[in-house]
Amino acid sequence: MPAPAVWTALADPHRRAIVALLLERPRPVGEIVDACGLSQPGTSKHLRVLREAGLVRVEQEAQRRVYRLDPAPVAELDAWLEPYRRLWNDRLDALGRRLDAHAREDDEPAKD
Repeated sequence: MPAPAVWTALADPHRRAIVALLLERPRPVGEIVDACGLSQPGTSKHLRVLREAGLVRVEQEAQRRVYRLDPAPVAELDAWLEPYRRLWNDRLDALGRRLDAHAREDDEPAKD
């Protein structure tokens, strides 16, 4: 099971938005600030939570700090969610079959 810090970090919508940005590519703090529309101190607090949860790593490149996703906690979360994903996929497939059957019944000509 993923560490509680991962769940806590991902509970916040701003941090999920940062993770989505970093999924595209590593980014310096300034880009994250601009993309999220948060203040620099607010963004830094969110990045600290993500870093402490192990979700992101930071590297110093000259005068800037570049953040990137750490795939290990995300992979652990994905593995933990897999059985639940299968459960929902099975249920959504059953719903789809039922809706298809209902649509076929509606398409049949009316009998007088």
